[in-house]
Amino acid sequence: MTNKITKLFNIDYPIIQGGMIWVSGWKLASAVSNAGGLGLIGSGSMYPEVLREHIQKCKKATDKPFGVNVPMLYPQIEEIMDIIVEEGVKIVFTSAGNPKTWTSFLKEKGITVVHVVSSVKFAQKAEAAGVDAVVCEGFEAGGHNGREETTTFTLIPMVKEGVRIPVIAAGGIGNGRGMLAAMVLGADGVQIGSRFAATIESSAHENFKKTIVNVKDGDTHLTLKELAPVRLVKNHFYNQVQELYQHNPTVEEIKELLGRARAKKGMFEGDLDNGELEIGQIAGIIHEIKPAAQVLKEIIDEFNEVKSTF
Repeated sequence: MTNKITKLFNIDYPIIQGGMIWVSGWKLASAVSNAGGLGLIGSGSMYPEVLREHIQKCKKATDKPFGVNVPMLYPQIEEIMDIIVEEGVKIVFTSAGNPKTWTSFLKEKGITVVHVVSSVKFAQKAEAAGVDAVVCEGFEAGGHNGREETTTFTLIPMVKEGVRIPVIAAGGIGNGRGMLAAMVLGADGVQIGSRFAATIESSAHENFKKTIVNVKDGDTHLTLKELAPVRLVKNHFYNQVQELYQHNPTVEEIKELLGRARAKKGMFEGDLDNGELEIGQIAGIIHEIKPAAQVLKEIIDEFNEVKSTF
């Protein structure tokens, strides 16, 4: 299967594993890369030296291309970028910030740069900044999300119409049918997060993985929009947030309730009551924890099977 995305990253299939915080360590990234996709290490939940360790372990675990996802709001981003260059990482996905800030620096080092966007306007800004491709992420996605609340299926064709660089679709894609639908709408590839969060190699806590496979439609909601919109499973912490909203809270009051390390508490440590449990709406079709390679194979097999019926 060869197209713009497989050529850009030198991979077998145009499937990118999302670089999710507390979920996407070297084990998951290397497993996806070894299976023919593009694995990403999620640096957003890692101290700089922890990221270095994950990169080094990933290089030992795979001889295939892999990348690092970098949220640009990260407080030690200069150290993160230096480590990426020092360790010879060739692919970087940036998000949550202005792509102009780091794209030139990375491109000068021979690194392929992709930026995550939630609107046509930001896709065009990313293209102008010199990125090699964009990920257009719709409202259905897990974790932090765009304020526009544009759905994936409306965003893909608009972004495709608005830029000339390759477009990767994300948000609400978890199987071969979803991949085919995204590509029919104009995507050159897909980025999948939630489905890979519920894999054996995912660094998420087993409690969180089990929660993912039990999620039904309507069990997640986009909230905390005053800070940074995030899609959460409805649990005790989520209910506390909703109760606070009944009193028209200030941003400071919301921050006080959020506190520190809520995502780590829920997704990495397995506190299903008091932690943030970030997952996409597509979790409703995830029913089993499987090896990442099996997940990728099933996606490709279904993609080819459904495509052959048209």
